[in-house]
Amino acid sequence: MSKHSNLIVSGALALLVALPATAQDTAQDAPTPQTVLATVGGTEITLGHVIAMRSALPEQFQSLPDATLFPALTEQLIEQTALAQSIEDDLTFVQQITLENETRNFTANAALTRAAEASVSDEAITAAYDAFVVEFSGQEPTPEFNAAHILVETEEEATTLRAELEEGADFATLARENSTDGAAAGGGALGWFGPGMMIPAFEEAVMAMEVGEISQPIETQFGWHIVQLNETRMSTAPALEEVREELAAEIQREAARNLIEDLTAATEISRSFEDLDPSVLSNVALDAE
Repeated sequence: MSKHSNLIVSGALALLVALPATAQDTAQDAPTPQTVLATVGGTEITLGHVIAMRSALPEQFQSLPDATLFPALTEQLIEQTALAQSIEDDLTFVQQITLENETRNFTANAALTRAAEASVSDEAITAAYDAFVVEFSGQEPTPEFNAAHILVETEEEATTLRAELEEGADFATLARENSTDGAAAGGGALGWFGPGMMIPAFEEAVMAMEVGEISQPIETQFGWHIVQLNETRMSTAPALEEVREELAAEIQREAARNLIEDLTAATEISRSFEDLDPSVLSNVALDAE
């Protein structure tokens, strides 16, 4: 057990002594992440180890019942520990440096994750959104369109459907019944889009339409479209909730970049690789060591 684990156990024992007998019994009986489930050659396997192993399983295995997972994972940790102990002092050079790389990678990712998670707060999101709105407002407003379409394979099909619409047929109903793309289920609705988001032929046709108008058949590489323009507007900054996830992700990326820059700047680093020919990466074999 590590020094830190000993301190935790000692603190817990001291606390138990100060509690009434009934509370002490309850605390002793209640499993914790530090509860030892097995000991292998002096190495303790705790409930925390098993829970952590379960959390790392693929999602389909995490849903298995506890009665199945608990003994299976515990036995797997016992077997892994016995296997690891059998060669831990006799790893090859390649195995040792591979282990070092994996440990380094895990620890580095833990540091980045900790910094990223700590960086996101309501205050940080609000400040990022305010900056986003200021930047957005400094751009030239552009037109945005809300439209729906029906996509079919031939011009003849498109012409027939256009005639039905002129006679009063419901656009959304015809889209659901005839359109060949994923928007069919929503009555052909495409939502809001701006310049550059649609293929040129489609965009040019929409930009020339009036609100409420239904286009003549439009040919693109996907087939023949009939478009209904529902609304237009000039671009405005989206609401905070629409961009919250993107802002949080950018805050986390920035926190990760800052952490790396700060740590590398504050750490004494000597780089001696720059004088080597990069071909050593392919020409020097690990198994020769």
